[in-house]
Amino acid sequence: MSDKILIVGAGAIGGFYGGLLAKAGAEVSVVCRSDYDIVKQQGYRIDSCDLGKWRFMPEQVLQHAGDYRKDADYLILCTKVTADMDRVGLIRDAVRPDTAIVFIQNGVEIEAELQQAFPDNQLVSGLAFVCCNRLQAGEIRHLAYGRLMLGNLPAGISAKTRHLQQLFTQAGIECVASEDIVAGRWQKCVWNAPFNPLSVLSGGLPTLAILRQQEALVRRIMREVRDIAAACGHPLNDDVIETNIQNTYAMPPYKTSMLLDFERGHAMETEAILGNAVRAARRQGIACPTLETLYALMKLRELQIRSQCP
Repeated sequence: MSDKILIVGAGAIGGFYGGLLAKAGAEVSVVCRSDYDIVKQQGYRIDSCDLGKWRFMPEQVLQHAGDYRKDADYLILCTKVTADMDRVGLIRDAVRPDTAIVFIQNGVEIEAELQQAFPDNQLVSGLAFVCCNRLQAGEIRHLAYGRLMLGNLPAGISAKTRHLQQLFTQAGIECVASEDIVAGRWQKCVWNAPFNPLSVLSGGLPTLAILRQQEALVRRIMREVRDIAAACGHPLNDDVIETNIQNTYAMPPYKTSMLLDFERGHAMETEAILGNAVRAARRQGIACPTLETLYALMKLRELQIRSQCP
């Protein structure tokens, strides 16, 4: 009997990883709103740099999680973490006692609202180290990488999480399980904190151009995030900065998810990626002047956007 998986927020990330799980034999359904009509008719066309091209036809295509007609073994939440996003409200009607809630999302210190809302469910934190874009409705382009990291909250690795790891591995993607997934979140923030906001503040530059012109600034931001993580009890590997720098040089020029949201007029993950890191630094008494400046500039950019709205 195949695993029943419900993806909530099936854009680029949700559609790509949902398509992989379907390849592994899982019964995958999706909740997507803006692309609902196209995906309902045609499914997804996925073009991957490493895995080739394929079409992913979900078992059910829904506009609301509460419309799901089965009991999900895994509910995988792939929405952006923004101020206007009610994550609990989006998924509550589809969560059953045995449902493991997996969230593959950016940001640090974003766990509390889900932990409080679903204290009796397994909660699995997921991180995607991937370059993946939605080209248009139902079309996804996987440009580079794809590694996933999974781990239970507050810590550890359950048998159910191991099984999900195996499904992703079976589909051809690297997936690792972490005993300390919170440290993994800080590790991801080391890359997100410089490149996401700088891509917006620079007027739309891709990652490679930012790095070539402002490597010293990128490294300074990365060091501050690394120091905050250590102060919060999650020290990162000594080579975390150099690894991120070299990986960015090696990957194709990439428009960050925050830049794409900015260009489309969507809410950006400023608080999840920058604000929460800055607040953690203040709580721990750690100086992060560059990160503070970046956060302030992004808040001004958000103010500018709001002021232009009719």
